[in-house]
Amino acid sequence: MTPLLAVSLNTEHWIGATLTLLIGLGITGGLHYLLRRRFDQLAGAEEASARRTAWRAVFEIAFPLAYFSVVSIAVRALEPGPSVIRTLEVAAAALLTFLAIRFILMALQIAMEKFYVGKGKLTREMTSGLMLIARILVWVFGILFLLDNLGFQVSSLVAGLGIGGVALALSVQTVLGDLLSYYAILLDRPFKLGDFLIIGDLLGTVEHIGIKTTRIRSLSGEELIFSNTDLLNSRVRNYMTMQRRRVVFKLGVTYDTPAEKLEKIPGMIESIIRDQQDTQFDRCHFSAYGDFNLIVETVYYVIGADYVKYMDLQQAINLRIKRAFEAEGIEFAFPTQTIHLRNESELTEGGS
Repeated sequence: MTPLLAVSLNTEHWIGATLTLLIGLGITGGLHYLLRRRFDQLAGAEEASARRTAWRAVFEIAFPLAYFSVVSIAVRALEPGPSVIRTLEVAAAALLTFLAIRFILMALQIAMEKFYVGKGKLTREMTSGLMLIARILVWVFGILFLLDNLGFQVSSLVAGLGIGGVALALSVQTVLGDLLSYYAILLDRPFKLGDFLIIGDLLGTVEHIGIKTTRIRSLSGEELIFSNTDLLNSRVRNYMTMQRRRVVFKLGVTYDTPAEKLEKIPGMIESIIRDQQDTQFDRCHFSAYGDFNLIVETVYYVIGADYVKYMDLQQAINLRIKRAFEAEGIEFAFPTQTIHLRNESELTEGGS
């Protein structure tokens, strides 16, 4: 046995180390068992979520550190050589770094859940996406911190990682572009799951927002798949964010309609629209002379974004307008042509 690895062969040292290990593990294990029972009692209580979080931190951080401390004290009681001491120091540094990373990530998760998700500023999907970046960054910096404390040349390692990162980014720039677009969607929230979108001449409901692609279910049933970059570079119309829908429609009545009846039409249509729930009347005017009709233009708003609701209201308005026009004797116009015929004798007389 080399001096570096030698430990004391003194019987008293071994007895002391054994007693230290048994007593320490017994006390720590007993506390672990008692606190675990208490934690299980809080597991179903919604009002105790903050306390459950504190207990979780104790189990995941404090107890591993306590167990390691007991083993370390017991080993040091044997008066080991420098190699064993160095091994314990490296193990302690690694454990502390790991537990610090766990604590930071746990704190970030709790902060997002409490201050952002709870207040509706972030969704669960956004939280998971942001936590992915946080985990990568915290683990990278944690490992670099550990290596630096163990005496490695971290600066050269960081430089090598930087060059390798640039090369990797150039080779997978399309994938990285979609990944960045994914986080842009999560943070900017131009749309979310369940929203009805129109992209160019394609339309459907958002079913999945992934790291690389977004999937939309069209009205005819097929799945439309867009890369996140292409989707953000497109002109997207989101109908789920619509607070009210502007509706413009025109009616044409015949030129035989008397001016007195034509003057009544805007008031009739206004009354019909105002009688409908979830509508807001804007205007109604005799707007133009058409080729074969007198044009009446109407503008109103439907409160909400539901398309079926809009169509139901438009149908009810159209039916009431039809009945009101029939009662007043007002006729709708349709494309007509009037042809004037003159016989040959009239043409001859006209030319003489």
